[in-house]
Amino acid sequence: MEAEIIEKTIKALEKNNFEVFFAQNRDEAREVFFNTIFPEIKPTCVSWGDSMTMKATGVLEEIEKRADCVFIQTLGDHYTAAQKTYWRRKALEADLFLSGTNALTQQGQLVNADMIGNRVAGMIFGPKHVVLFIGVNKITANIEEAIQRIRTVAAPLNAIRHTNLRTPCQKTNTCMDCQSPDRLCNTWVITEKSFPAKRVKIILINEPLGL
Repeated sequence: MEAEIIEKTIKALEKNNFEVFFAQNRDEAREVFFNTIFPEIKPTCVSWGDSMTMKATGVLEEIEKRADCVFIQTLGDHYTAAQKTYWRRKALEADLFLSGTNALTQQGQLVNADMIGNRVAGMIFGPKHVVLFIGVNKITANIEEAIQRIRTVAAPLNAIRHTNLRTPCQKTNTCMDCQSPDRLCNTWVITEKSFPAKRVKIILINEPLGL
């Protein structure tokens, strides 16, 4: 990704009231999170929405070891459907919510598609603080390109990695606007600005990460 595009995107995000940190790689992103953001927020309860980029930084494993905050785990093969729903709702009460984004425009907008809605719900309402880990490969020219990226890259690859799901995009590698009960892109959210200002903090990572 060209440095000029990255700089333009960061300035646009800041203009849209997001707080932005730039990291050269996933290790630096983890350091920024624990050395700068975490001590400032001082969360007593943390949860997260599924994100391959965020997982690549290793922050979840570190948080689970901490005795100074409760970690709400929303996923687990041992959970029943009712338990998953319960903990996803409790996650909206966390002090800090962690996730990534499906796409980020050069105008500083976040574009996301979600199956259940718990990930985007945590991003837009509930937790006092949100930290998003975003690889530079998620940057797109505009909203139209962001939607296209989700339909042809993020959604199909996400469906493929969930082997228990059955969607047409797993075979076609592109969104088919399907009627499958396992459809991943049920809810679309465009976040134009952070409200309140700096509630959403973004660690932009100078690596191609996530889907």
